[in-house]
Amino acid sequence: MWEKTVDWLIYDQAGLDAASRLGHAVHFFIYDTVKIAFLLVAIIFLITLVRTWFDTEKIRLWLHGKPAWLGYLMAAVFGIITPFCSCSAIPLFIGFLQARIPIGVTFAFLISAPMNNEVAIGLLLILFGWQATLVFVALGLIVAIAGGYLMDRLRAERWLLVDIQPLGALKRFERHEPLTQRAKEAWSHTTDLFKKIMPYVLIGVGIGAWIHGFVPGDLVARYAGAENPFAVPLAVLMGVPMYANAIGVVPMIEALVAKGMLLGTALAFMMAVATLSLPEAMILKRVLSLKLIAIFFGIVAAGIILTGYVMNLIF
Repeated sequence: MWEKTVDWLIYDQAGLDAASRLGHAVHFFIYDTVKIAFLLVAIIFLITLVRTWFDTEKIRLWLHGKPAWLGYLMAAVFGIITPFCSCSAIPLFIGFLQARIPIGVTFAFLISAPMNNEVAIGLLLILFGWQATLVFVALGLIVAIAGGYLMDRLRAERWLLVDIQPLGALKRFERHEPLTQRAKEAWSHTTDLFKKIMPYVLIGVGIGAWIHGFVPGDLVARYAGAENPFAVPLAVLMGVPMYANAIGVVPMIEALVAKGMLLGTALAFMMAVATLSLPEAMILKRVLSLKLIAIFFGIVAAGIILTGYVMNLIF
C-alpha cells in the first residue's frame, strides 16, 4: 500500500520517470525514510516499555561473582537490550569496571551493545528475513563472548590507565507505576531517541538512495561481490573511519546488497561502522592504554571479518 502511494506521489504527481536513475533514487529515499521512521518509533517504544520492568543496576550487580562463561553470555545479551552506539556504551562499560566485574565481561558488553543494537536487528528482520537476522545475532554474540574471553586470558586489566574504585552499595529500585505511567515514560524516551537517531537515518537513506539510483550494479559486484576474496576485510577497513549508529547504516546495506554486494560483506561494513569508530578510540583513551585499545580493535575486527565470511558462505 505504501509503495503504491510513493509510486503515485513520485511518478504521477512529481512527474519523475520510473526508469530514470533520479526516479529510482527519490523513490528509495522517500519509501525507506517513512518505513524506517515508522519501524523506529514502534520498536523503540515497545522495547523501552518492556525495559521498564528491568532494573539495570540489579542486572549489573547480579553479574558480579558469576562464572566467567555465564558473565560473558549475560553481558553480551544485555548489550542487545541497551540501545547504545559504541561511544554511549562506554559510561556503562566504566560502571562495570567500577563494580569490579571481570574485565572480560565488561568488554563482552562493549562489543555487543553497538554490534547487536536491537533496533537495527528489527530493521534487518524486516529487510532480510529471520534466518539472516538470527545468524547475524548469533555470530555477533559469539564475537562478543570470544572477545571477552580473550581479554580475560590476556589479563587486560593491567593496561588500564586509571585505578577504578568500586562503587558503594547499589540502590535498589522497586517500581510500582501503573502501565499508563510506564507508557508515558517509554514514549518520552522514544521521542528523545528518535530525534537523536533520525539524522543518521536521513544521511544513511540519502547515501543508500544515491547508491541505489546512480552506482552501477556491476561496479559494486566487481569490487565487493563474490569474485573479490578480500571484499570483507576491505569493507571493515572502510567502515572504521566512519562513525554512525548501526540504524543509520542499515539503509546503505539494503542498497549495497540490492546492487550485488554479498550480505556478509555488507553486514561486516555495518558492524565495523557501529563497533569500531575513531571517536570511540578517543574516548577509551581516557581509561585504556593505546596497547589495549589496539588489542580490542584487532580482536573485534578479526571477529567481524570472520562473521562476514561465514555469512557469505551461508547466504
